[in-house]
Amino acid sequence: MHAFLYDVARLSVWLVLLVAVFVPLERFFALRRAPVLRAQWRTDLCWYFINSLLPAMAYAIPVALLARALHGLDPLGWYSTVAAWPVGLKLLAALVVNDLGVYWMHRWMHSNSFLWRFHAVHHSPEQLDWLANTRAHPFDIVLERLAGLLPVYLLGLGSPANGQFDPVVALVTIFGTFWSFLIHANLRLRLGPLEWLISTPAFHHWHHTNDAHRDRNFAAIFPWIDRLFGTHHLPGHFPPVYGIDGHVGATLSEQLIDPLLGPVPPRARAAD
Repeated sequence: MHAFLYDVARLSVWLVLLVAVFVPLERFFALRRAPVLRAQWRTDLCWYFINSLLPAMAYAIPVALLARALHGLDPLGWYSTVAAWPVGLKLLAALVVNDLGVYWMHRWMHSNSFLWRFHAVHHSPEQLDWLANTRAHPFDIVLERLAGLLPVYLLGLGSPANGQFDPVVALVTIFGTFWSFLIHANLRLRLGPLEWLISTPAFHHWHHTNDAHRDRNFAAIFPWIDRLFGTHHLPGHFPPVYGIDGHVGATLSEQLIDPLLGPVPPRARAAD
């Protein structure tokens, strides 16, 4: 109970910081005018706490099992070599490897009807802002985190000793979480040539479009991954429409339970 209360307090502090950063930014540099307390903000606030607590408990188990499996192994001296790399190099490599894993899992979620059932919750908002980032099914979050982190550990870029994050993985997680809030934000931010290197709200907003250009821009941080695999789309303007063709319930219980029981929302391609 003490650990749970500590986590809730920690997340509350982070929430205050996020509000302090993004609410003023979305007031002064808004892409589209919108109220601070827009529709379903309470639901998304609940998702903020749920998805900051439950998924971490779920993927801690496979990480701990991986730690046990890798204990004492050093194939061809690879892990020893990687351990000697400078922290900056390991961090950059971990960011790239993590984003590659997330890219392929994210892309699969859009093409597989079973996975889309859960991922559709995240695509249901018809307007984007920083808090919309939190709306996602926990099953969705667990799969993406595992897809990104397991390759990082397998390549020796992180050490899953005792199931705990090492500093490199902690930094990857913190940076990735903050950047995810940024790219969902209601901001007209553009970075010119830097948009070839790092994702922006414009890049990710096109991932949420609900027109002929949907199912693009799957990378979370590095747009060049989408360029590499032919899924990049970034014109000079923002998308005109967001959301999905099907229906996702507006309440927390509906968004949590309906993917387990309800019909598959239309928008995914044929199942693999």
